[in-house]
Amino acid sequence: MVIKLTMVRKNIDSAPFANHMNHQPINEPILGYAPGSEERDLIKNELQRQMNEVIEIPCIINGEEIFTGITANQVIPHNHGHVIAKVHLATNKEMEAACIAAVNSQKEWIELGLEGRCAIFEKCADMLAGDWRMKVNAATMLNQSKTVFQAEVDAACELIDFWRFNCHYARGFHDYLQPLVSPPGVENSTEIRPLEGFILSITPFNFTSIAANLPSAPAIVGCTSVWKPSRNSYYSNYILMQLMMEAGLPPGVINFLPGSGAEITEAALSNPDFAGLHFTGSTATFQGLWQEIGLALPKLKSYPRIVGETGGKDFIVAHRDCDHQGLLVALLRGSFEYQGQKCSAASRAYIPRSVWDAISEDLCEEIKKIKMGDALDFTNFMTAVIDGRSYNKITGYIDRAKLSQNSEIIVGGEYSDAVGWFIEPTVIVTTEAKAETMVEEIFGPVLTVYVYEDYEFDEVLQICDESSPYALTGSIFANKEDDIQKAFNHLRFTAGNFYINDKPTGAVVAQQPFGGARASGTNDKAGGPLNLLRWISPRSIKRTIEIPQDWTYPFLDE
Repeated sequence: MVIKLTMVRKNIDSAPFANHMNHQPINEPILGYAPGSEERDLIKNELQRQMNEVIEIPCIINGEEIFTGITANQVIPHNHGHVIAKVHLATNKEMEAACIAAVNSQKEWIELGLEGRCAIFEKCADMLAGDWRMKVNAATMLNQSKTVFQAEVDAACELIDFWRFNCHYARGFHDYLQPLVSPPGVENSTEIRPLEGFILSITPFNFTSIAANLPSAPAIVGCTSVWKPSRNSYYSNYILMQLMMEAGLPPGVINFLPGSGAEITEAALSNPDFAGLHFTGSTATFQGLWQEIGLALPKLKSYPRIVGETGGKDFIVAHRDCDHQGLLVALLRGSFEYQGQKCSAASRAYIPRSVWDAISEDLCEEIKKIKMGDALDFTNFMTAVIDGRSYNKITGYIDRAKLSQNSEIIVGGEYSDAVGWFIEPTVIVTTEAKAETMVEEIFGPVLTVYVYEDYEFDEVLQICDESSPYALTGSIFANKEDDIQKAFNHLRFTAGNFYINDKPTGAVVAQQPFGGARASGTNDKAGGPLNLLRWISPRSIKRTIEIPQDWTYPFLDE
């Protein structure tokens, strides 16, 4: 069997808040990087160039580079002896300065106007689609150990889409959010204001696009940001900061601060102009931040907006009457692309015994064909996990499964950190529906399968709903519409992004806006208009044309 990795992004038919003056973007096409293609040669040359240098990454505050002298090395996960950057970490002094710079820059940023702000970020998109594409993709491949395909979908296409569609949505707000009624003698209108103050953007390592979107989405509608990138993606994120500055981003609008998340949060919450948190990361961290914001409320000018996308324990549920081959492909791709380090990665599966008997052997054989190694070798489907801490966490789950009486590893299960942090794609079969690998987020290349009797479909839907605290993504595989609808209804609150006969990964901006609820976040849907609405604070305006000249009312007459 050949598993093809070719994907096509389709244009969406319509978008909310659109009008005839606001032309709808299209999703950025994905380059294929096939042998002999121009893009393959370009990316290989750029990879070698970046491999041959070690850059210094400063903090960027109010448009200025700050080299603190307190440094940490950024290494390549699949070759952790290779340093690609020396990163200057922010101290409390830089953190406080960044908050002040963000506050001081907001007035001019608002006065630039929506079209001026959109022009900058649409230029960012054009630059990324052009000369910067290979630079950013190569940086993502090295910094986060992504294959060329995963880097292209993420660092290029998704971020281009974020910038273009966010501008499109923001323009539409000015029409869509206007009052419906202005009676005679009155003109009613709405001013689309940003939040007053700055946004703290705390971003993840696993998607370069998300890292840049979290500070820039609020900026499009007039907010300013303090950007705390993940310690595991300073390198690629810094290059995107450079891109935005070259595109004309004014000083202070986005301030780039490598450093401690706890210390940056403390500095932000001590500033009364803290206006919001835009976060992607762990559930525990997000819950802790929410608590800290609550305690800080008496010192703040306003109630901050809190937007977060956190963990996931994403599922595939199969019905006995389903497409076996499609299910196999979804299990493999959904679980092991980018080493399972996607918030949406398939991590648990509920499969009927008759279906499992039919596909399990083939699934194992296909997984054994997966090549794993250096991201510079384009024949590899997988590379390394992000760092030693992640490696130890994931291998801990594997080791405990090896000792468990109710679980069996049927493929994979081996690992080595001698050169890079490599873990084989691993499938665990369990007889315990609430085994730890069925309910806890692992964030690695580990899929656990619970095999159920064919007649237990209804019971399994309930188990799926109740087993995990998360509700990010999930999918159902079934041929009959009645079975699909039953799963659709029963699993209504188990996933913010729900897939029918597909893997639970691969959300596309403006097609499937992304986010989940329960312990998976606030479900404010990055890639759609709802996220941008969180960063505005509208002002309702009444202009009276026929000004009252008499203070009395008719009911006062005798």
